[in-house]
Amino acid sequence: MKLLVTGGAGFIGSAVIRHIIWNTRDEVVNLDKLTYAGNLESLAAVSDSSRYAFEQVDICNRTEVDRVLKDHQPDAIMHLAAESHVDRSIDGPAEFIETNIVGTYTLLEAVRQYWQTLESERRENFRFHHISTDEVYGDLDGPENLFTEQTPYAPSSPYSASKASSDHLVRAWCRTYGLPVLVTNCSNNYGPFHFPEKLIPLVILNALEGKPLPVYGKGEQIRDWLYVEDHAQALYEVVAEGKVGETYNIGGHNEKRNIDVVQAICGLLEELAPEKPSGLVNYRDLITFVTDRPGHDLRYAIDASKIQKELGWVPKESFETGLRKTVLWYLNNLEWCHRVQDGSYQRERIGVGA
Repeated sequence: MKLLVTGGAGFIGSAVIRHIIWNTRDEVVNLDKLTYAGNLESLAAVSDSSRYAFEQVDICNRTEVDRVLKDHQPDAIMHLAAESHVDRSIDGPAEFIETNIVGTYTLLEAVRQYWQTLESERRENFRFHHISTDEVYGDLDGPENLFTEQTPYAPSSPYSASKASSDHLVRAWCRTYGLPVLVTNCSNNYGPFHFPEKLIPLVILNALEGKPLPVYGKGEQIRDWLYVEDHAQALYEVVAEGKVGETYNIGGHNEKRNIDVVQAICGLLEELAPEKPSGLVNYRDLITFVTDRPGHDLRYAIDASKIQKELGWVPKESFETGLRKTVLWYLNNLEWCHRVQDGSYQRERIGVGA
């Protein structure tokens, strides 16, 4: 296949592209606007491959999206391009509406027009895979409940509301126009190349610098944690083998309270980075409870039995093995982190894709 991955320079998108280049014979076109969260350095290991191409394009730019589709003639779309940080969506929801809703609409229309021009066999085999989040479901009431593919939508933040809207658009284009779509909703991802504003990399890097480790409220919020490379494999299985029109929930089977995640990171750092900043006795001493954010969902948890039953996918990493790999990666790649933190990864890419 030739796959067009939108948002391929982001955290999950770059993991998907690395997985495809390293583990398949498929070709990949990476379409990314390169916002602050897009980092081509995350793809340095595969960027020289003859099966990889990059296009710096905003999904809201219909003319450019049409050009990319015409030039590259993909067999499938994996749509990951999105604004995804909840706190940012609360402070400034407009970008989330524009990218996640208007951008998805623009992409759907461009793809629909392109798909209709394909010859019969290619048209029959074409797929549009929309990658979403479990946050569209809101939060769970009881301690035993799980999100299933039939769980009603009840988004709580501007981010999750914008993703819910994009999910509805994708399904509507399937029903109304017959566009062959697949939808996946995943739990919280973590792993290498994660942007440092997110919880796990933020805690790792703050701890190494002796800075406070901020935890919302009392840290009682529960999330199901999914190692990003496991997610990348699942996404590929869905686009390659999934049934058109179906939704697949993807989870890591690893429910953890935020405070337990932070404490687990501190424990690993005590072992793997025992030389602490001056005056610090224990990494856990840096834990600082801060005012909870508005509308903070208490618990997410995924029932991933459908994808296991139908496609045979199960995560390879437990939370313990995945977190150890993640902490080690950050310890071994502090230069990548510092370039993200000081913004040099953005300054040096001026002219990319021009």
